[in-house]
Amino acid sequence: MEIKTKALGTVTIEEDQIITLAEGFYGFNNYHRFALLDAQQKPFIWIQSLDDADLAFIAIDPFIFRPDYELDIDDTLLKPLGIESPSDVLVFALVTIPSNGAAITANLQGPLIINKKNKHAMQLVLGGEKWKTKHDIVAEMKHGGTPC
Repeated sequence: MEIKTKALGTVTIEEDQIITLAEGFYGFNNYHRFALLDAQQKPFIWIQSLDDADLAFIAIDPFIFRPDYELDIDDTLLKPLGIESPSDVLVFALVTIPSNGAAITANLQGPLIINKKNKHAMQLVLGGEKWKTKHDIVAEMKHGGTPC
């Protein structure tokens, strides 16, 4: 299937690249179907809306720069995803790339959780003080995954 994207023009995707967020992303509740696309700049990915070519998010696997990242989530919250095993789960953190050259940050407080088997997904908000909405990716990678 061909889709129009915000950053990559028109691309061809496979069905297994499509995820469904029943409740959408926070602030974008009307958009439910997205495609996962490799970004030209590794290790980032694009999360492209299938309903609006101008709506796309950049994301990263948070364990790349924070190996100590842990999700303390009540299993009942994940029930709609139908997860049977931890190996069924993909986790991504949404990334902010400021136009003013400031630090590239990742939101570890609001991860995207995906069931790899059925492609159902949801964005959660984690409680507690440890994870913030703006973690400096480069600085934390330089310090071995610890805050600077």
